[in-house]
Amino acid sequence: MAAFDHLFKLVLVGDSGVGKSGLLSRYTRNTFSADEKSTIGVEFATRISQMDDGKKIKAQIWDTAGQERYRAITNAYYRGALGALLVYDVTSFASFENIPRWLKELRDHANRDIALVLIGNKVDMLEKGTTREVSEEAAKRLAEEYDLPWLETSAKTGDNVDESFSKVIKTIYNQGFVRDGGAKQNLPSVKVNNDSGGKKLACCN
Repeated sequence: MAAFDHLFKLVLVGDSGVGKSGLLSRYTRNTFSADEKSTIGVEFATRISQMDDGKKIKAQIWDTAGQERYRAITNAYYRGALGALLVYDVTSFASFENIPRWLKELRDHANRDIALVLIGNKVDMLEKGTTREVSEEAAKRLAEEYDLPWLETSAKTGDNVDESFSKVIKTIYNQGFVRDGGAKQNLPSVKVNNDSGGKKLACCN
């Protein structure tokens, strides 16, 4: 018997430094490192979750580098993605301003029906006295403008991390497998070359 019923590819998208790697580590390994270095190119990790009907979904989550010089290689990794987390840092308005640009890039390179959720990360920093630069009201307006679910998270404490990934996974599953009585609705297949659970792919200059 297979360990899982379906494989969904998800991508984490946003500026460098917003905490994408922290979210990936918290969700897939339940760990967090404040000293985590910026992602070079692309890395991925996996986690299996169970749907309400008992089906098991293996999420293969790709963490894409936010730096401009890696954009050419990361564009290829949008292909085949069924869901994405658009991540900004609540203490960095610049990272929030770039969300529409990241959204456009997803629309250009990913599946047209990709499931999306907007994530405001690093809320734990506010308790340390760091100034909030992105208000909840501004985030809600942007989420409404693009018709996106929105959550604020902390990769450090784990607040809303599971909920964020679960929202994307359940959306994909409900749209593609439940609504049509279990039939697959034109979801792109995901090719897996290495199922090691955590894989880093080096990037060229």
